[in-house]
Amino acid sequence: MTSVAAVDCGSNSTRLLIVDAQGHALRREMRITRLSQGVDATGELTDAGMERCLAVLREYRGLMDAHHVTSGLAVATSAVRDASNGGDFLRAIAATVGFRAECLDGEREAIFSLRGATRELAPVATPSMIVDIGGGSTELAAEIDGELVAHSMQLGCVRVTERTLGSRPVTPERARATASMISAELDRAFSEAPRLLELVGRVRLVGLAGTVATLAQLVAGRSGYDRDAVHHQHLTLDQVAYWRDALAFRTPAQRLALPGMEPGREDVLTAGLFILKAVCERFKVTSFITSEDDIMDGVAASLLASDEMSATNDTVKKASE
Repeated sequence: MTSVAAVDCGSNSTRLLIVDAQGHALRREMRITRLSQGVDATGELTDAGMERCLAVLREYRGLMDAHHVTSGLAVATSAVRDASNGGDFLRAIAATVGFRAECLDGEREAIFSLRGATRELAPVATPSMIVDIGGGSTELAAEIDGELVAHSMQLGCVRVTERTLGSRPVTPERARATASMISAELDRAFSEAPRLLELVGRVRLVGLAGTVATLAQLVAGRSGYDRDAVHHQHLTLDQVAYWRDALAFRTPAQRLALPGMEPGREDVLTAGLFILKAVCERFKVTSFITSEDDIMDGVAASLLASDEMSATNDTVKKASE
């Protein structure tokens, strides 16, 4: 049976999705690897961060063998984009997983995320926009009148934690610095992608990635990952604000003790919620939908489409011989 794999070497986590020929998920895995740790300050991936990621990829290669994966694509995002040694690391990724590794620019990352996140959502009259909060960047993407509008902001839960917020209980000074940093990036988004202004007050917002999933788990009070508890749930701006403030005055250890907190996110989730709250407010959104379908689902769908096209071409070629 043909199966394909999408691997996401993100700034904060390394993930795997294996799907069968019909696009049904056979395996989803996620490990916190914090690849972007220190990149914002030094401009380089650390040896420790790269090895954490590669160790997980070696584990994933075994899972792919067990599921008879025939093709795949590994994608890297913000941390690798920003690192001077990103090219060397991409080659190490490809050698480990056994197929192509590609560093996506912000627009392609947003395209894959939008396609993956909205593929199972019922259509609505207003455009749908994804907010994908990663470790180093946050992607905004929507389709407006048939045109893709996408922008990648230099905001992520790890980047904001390291640059302004810190991981300890938040002081008023750090909160103001964080709000200023996020506001400036949102201003830049509207300046560089002005069609985003058309979405203010008239958009269905779809939240992706670890910040949103962990928030959903906290709201549900669920310890341990439960896809049903975090996928296609409706969350509100008030819940974002409540949990941002509730976490801000706790230490990472105190946050980790809360039911629903994902280990490895306790020191960066508060920064992610600062970003999420600011995006909701800027677009005048009071509620949003969560989605566990994301960039990996978009990549997997693209791989299956490529395999189908290759098979069709082979059939046509044989028929003509």
